[in-house]
Amino acid sequence: MLSEDAHHAPRPRGLCIPARSLHPRELPLHLKGTMTKRILVPVGQSESHATMSVVRGLARDQGSLVRLLRVVPVPELVMGRYGRTIAYVDQEMERLTAQGLEELMCPAAELEGVPVERVVRFGEPAEEILLEADAFGADLIAVTTSTRSRLASALAPGLGERLLREAPVPVLLLRD
Repeated sequence: MLSEDAHHAPRPRGLCIPARSLHPRELPLHLKGTMTKRILVPVGQSESHATMSVVRGLARDQGSLVRLLRVVPVPELVMGRYGRTIAYVDQEMERLTAQGLEELMCPAAELEGVPVERVVRFGEPAEEILLEADAFGADLIAVTTSTRSRLASALAPGLGERLLREAPVPVLLLRD
């Protein structure tokens, strides 16, 4: 049982780490002491091998379940040249779901020895990641982000910065 002081202690909100320079055993102490039984990993079009190795090391050390998430835009009705419907929205969603699950096979293979689930959601990435983190009961969200200038981040925050601010759980930002 947690004491009242421990319950109200501030928890780390996030951490920015260059993925290439981090060995899984070199995680900061405040992340090592955190029980991360459920790790959510949003996967973009090009996920780095270094990111998956960090997540694999953390998941193995903690005995965690990893959920890989692909977020794609909501499809629209596909029309032919003469205004005929080629594919309805539900058909397009089914096709994109199958394609997304297939694309998550490669990152899942890099997490050898770790239990992995694959999920595809439709919508705006930040919103869907936060919804999936809540639905999954994630203890940590591990996100890869590109290096951006402080001015660019301040003017138009990227996905990583937005998740860092809005997520109710710690966010591990891995710079690619």
